[in-house]
Amino acid sequence: MASLPTLVILAGGASSRMWPLREKSLLRFGAEPLLLDQLYKYRTLGFQSIVIVGNPTNKADIDSIIAMLEGDMSVSVVVQDEPIGMGNALLQTEAVVSTQKNKAIYVTQVHDVVDYELHQRILAAHKKLPDTTHIAGYEMDDYFPGGYLRVDADGRLVGIVEKPGAENRPSNLVNIVAHLHADATVLYDAIKAEYASDAPGDDHYERAMDVLMKSHEYRVVTYNGEWNALKYPWHVLDIMNYYLSQIDGQDIADDAFIAEGASVVGNVYIGSGARVYPGAAVVGPAYIGAGTIVGNNALVRNSMVLDNCEVGFTTEIARSYVADGCAMHACRVLDTVFAENVNFSAGCTTANLRIDRDNVPTTVKEQRMSSGRDKFGAVIGEGAFLGVDVMTMPGVKIGQNVRIGPGTHVLKDVDDNHRVYVKQELVIEDDGR
Repeated sequence: MASLPTLVILAGGASSRMWPLREKSLLRFGAEPLLLDQLYKYRTLGFQSIVIVGNPTNKADIDSIIAMLEGDMSVSVVVQDEPIGMGNALLQTEAVVSTQKNKAIYVTQVHDVVDYELHQRILAAHKKLPDTTHIAGYEMDDYFPGGYLRVDADGRLVGIVEKPGAENRPSNLVNIVAHLHADATVLYDAIKAEYASDAPGDDHYERAMDVLMKSHEYRVVTYNGEWNALKYPWHVLDIMNYYLSQIDGQDIADDAFIAEGASVVGNVYIGSGARVYPGAAVVGPAYIGAGTIVGNNALVRNSMVLDNCEVGFTTEIARSYVADGCAMHACRVLDTVFAENVNFSAGCTTANLRIDRDNVPTTVKEQRMSSGRDKFGAVIGEGAFLGVDVMTMPGVKIGQNVRIGPGTHVLKDVDDNHRVYVKQELVIEDDGR
């Protein structure tokens, strides 16, 4: 049996758009980091040789994930020193790929979460036409601000048009980075030629493909299954929903404690040592991690609460992602993302709905943009501590190790390592009696 192509996973690039969250590869949507979960899926598909492209700041994190990997996969990690485009990232893989007998490469991204079906379709197309390059095309009726594929009457891919506008789409096929190149050597040479041309921009990879399409056969593999891309911090909620949809029935660890009078409804996972106390309700789809406590009269629904969290008395968590070690008490966590070790004190609320019910805007790299969500609470960074009765307005992001004083209404983003509090004058007077 012929070996599969070398799998290239792009896991570098700038991650500033994800602030205040850290490394995308480390995010967990269950027991394992996203990258490790993806690697196990690729192993099931039969991939044996893998190259991961990281950056100087996440190389150690990726190495730690690789160390968890069990089995006989050969995984190499290379580093892209600067985030200067996919072309440069792919050139970092040349030394490893050149040692492989199979010169084909399959290029993917760690932050794209798709069904097995897409990879199976790409591999089947490659097996049928091994000398053809195959590019995934996601079928979308609504306009998506990305690259669109231009296909001729014979079904051959002849171009990629970036953000053409809704009225100028050459097709309904959006480019997903699931690209199986028949010959990596040809691709590397074309990318190098684009860098040698000194043309502006960082789209050398796309330009190289445009050149190659004129002399080599490129074809589209269509797909309309699940596709969730983790580009901004609120996309964590989309990825969470995908993984929650994979829970089928109730999977409750033998040593978990479910009190008489507690409710577990629908598709729910409850991990080892978790405890759900009287009056509490866990309504699926939901994930409760190992060692997590769901206290009396608390409600967790359509949410993922990872390991060793404390969901205190009367707390409601709805449509939210809560990472390890977070503590909450008598509060409301709505359409929100918590990084690890957030303390959300009694009476705190993440407001999630605008008065006009329009999509919630937020700020990314000093630019105001729409989240595309009509309900969106907050994104709160690792180690933040919010005092009693703090309220965050829709779309606010709070950085790592931030301290918010009691009674504060947070109206805008707070950078890492800051304190925010409301000054007040305490007046104590003799009432004359």
